[in-house]
Amino acid sequence: MNEHANTFILTLSCVDRPGIVADVSRYLAEAGCNILDAQQFDDTDSKHFFMRVVFAVVSSTENLVSLKTGFENLGLKWRMTWDLRPKNEKRRVMLLVSKFDHCLVDLIYRLRIGELPMVVSAVVSNYDRTCFNHIDFGEIPFHYLPVTRETKMEQENAIWHLIQETKSEVIVLARYMQILSDGMSAKLNGRCINIHHSFLPGFKGAKPYHQAHRRGVKLIGATAHYVTSDLDEGPIIEQDVERISHRDTPEDLVRKGRDIERRVLARALRYHLEGRVLINGHKTVTFMD
Repeated sequence: MNEHANTFILTLSCVDRPGIVADVSRYLAEAGCNILDAQQFDDTDSKHFFMRVVFAVVSSTENLVSLKTGFENLGLKWRMTWDLRPKNEKRRVMLLVSKFDHCLVDLIYRLRIGELPMVVSAVVSNYDRTCFNHIDFGEIPFHYLPVTRETKMEQENAIWHLIQETKSEVIVLARYMQILSDGMSAKLNGRCINIHHSFLPGFKGAKPYHQAHRRGVKLIGATAHYVTSDLDEGPIIEQDVERISHRDTPEDLVRKGRDIERRVLARALRYHLEGRVLINGHKTVTFMD
């Protein structure tokens, strides 16, 4: 039997008031549940409270449906935004990719070794299948959806229909080099994750690592964030950096950049899948493991 079969993850946020933790703990105890891990955060700026609880069901009479039904009154009392799901549940994730495939390959590898609790519903690219002949997709469906400036909305509609058809819960832009429209960003609010390089100063346009090399950048990094209509300015989930020296060539920066991008994206996606990320306005509360 799966050790997580009777284990659940509860996440919640609401306006902060005294008594929330007591009520949640009391409800779980009365439902015959044993708390295994609990993390909480009171944001004094936004006056909001955030909590993640992992618990095991000891009572044989409780299941996901009854737990959700029982928690509804508590959610209404505190006006919570909350979610309750089995710990062993695998979410359906769609991966969007363009020409650079390092993040795509890394996520598929982590999927196959059991590191990421997900089912890849589809890989979607604006480059055709021949660009990825070196990748073993196995049974993962691949969809080629080309796009031009004139066909952008038509292509986005096709992606949206595919998201609905495959029942994809999470969308990952694994170096997908197309800007989503405001409408698409709104539809995917809180469930679309993007990865991009992080430089100080910022370098836009073609070959950012070559631009960074010309300016003698000493740190390069990557940022994973939720997609919003503000380009690359959505709530940040995870970041990382690496030192650069004068000995590094532009090719060294590209190589090191690939490594940072794939590990930051993988961590961000795992945090999201495990219910560790709660959106707090323009930023996030991320409960680390």
